[in-house]
Amino acid sequence: MLTQDNSTSSHEEITGWNYAVISPVKNEAEYIELTIESMIHQTIKPSVWVIVNDGSNDATESIVRKYTDTYAWIKLVNRPGDIVRKRGKGVVEAFYAGFNTLHQEYDFIVKLDGDVSFDPDYFESLLRAFAANPRLGIAGGGLYEKRDGVTWKLNTAEYHVRGATKVYRRGCFEAIGGLSPSMGWDGIDEWKALSMGWEVRSFLKLKFMHYRYTGAGTGYLKSFYEEGYGAYRMGYHPFFILARGLWHMTDRPFVFGGVAMIWAYFVAWVRGEEWLVGPEVVHYIRRTQMKNLAGLLAGKKVYT
Repeated sequence: MLTQDNSTSSHEEITGWNYAVISPVKNEAEYIELTIESMIHQTIKPSVWVIVNDGSNDATESIVRKYTDTYAWIKLVNRPGDIVRKRGKGVVEAFYAGFNTLHQEYDFIVKLDGDVSFDPDYFESLLRAFAANPRLGIAGGGLYEKRDGVTWKLNTAEYHVRGATKVYRRGCFEAIGGLSPSMGWDGIDEWKALSMGWEVRSFLKLKFMHYRYTGAGTGYLKSFYEEGYGAYRMGYHPFFILARGLWHMTDRPFVFGGVAMIWAYFVAWVRGEEWLVGPEVVHYIRRTQMKNLAGLLAGKKVYT
């Protein structure tokens, strides 16, 4: 469970809610069974879980089918995969291939990766958090990764919910217009929500194990380049991205990752790339980021 405050929500209240889970997966044969086992042991199970097989060429489909034959609430959708990888855009397109199969409205919509595992009370704990705070719009757990290949380490900040585990209150999901089919979708959703008065939070005590480290699909340098490019298109303040890039220079792959991020941001600026969000959201983002930088100068942690 999360905190004592969250325990005040009645079991009847949260079990009366329903949630739908959608998992875009591609070549996850190595890990997807861990995700499925985690889900079928949840204390409060989803009404439906749609697993979208996005053109896998390994045993992903056959593994999922073993479970769809036993659990009626687990559904499989096969989608032809793209030969050319479209970071962000492809994931969201696969997500909607599953979302569009839903035949009713749900209280919560979940985007979940297929290379993760979590404790049996994971979703019950998050539902209790939503019950305790009506303004909570997007939530998730503390994501752990083995970035060094050996040791599990927390790779989440409390103010941001990682794309591998996103739970949306339906009212928030509808207010932000769902997910944007573009790189940076898992930042765009949060900035839109925050600018509308919703709250976003990762509950770090809820461990969520992510078996493929972030950027594993593209490689470190390309991942940092794409992050910087996406940061410009999301309207990030240039001073903030400079600070963020400098901070990332202290972590693997050291120096080069931060340089790639900053370089990509200014490449997008010179090219005159369009923002992916409206000017009012950009204004909110930049105002918030400058407050964070001011906090850093005052000895507080900058949001990276």
